[in-house]
Amino acid sequence: MRKASRSRPKSQMRSEYDFSKGIRGKYYQRYQEGTNLVLLAPDVIEYFPDSTAVNEALRVLIRVGKNGKRARAAR
Repeated sequence: MRKASRSRPKSQMRSEYDFSKGIRGKYYQRYQEGTNLVLLAPDVIEYFPDSTAVNEALRVLIRVGKNGKRARAAR
């Protein structure tokens, strides 16, 4: 049986990539805060051009949903 080589694995990084001026942890805090990205279908984008419009519409839908639950429970 052949022993495994202890040499370092060959780097898969391309030679044209240069991270010598990179800053370690530059976006760490933002990453920890998290993010939610949603891809909108093209027909939906016509009605919601930006995140503000989407958020406003979702807030209205949430309020309507809450009011609808109360109305059904009262019947």
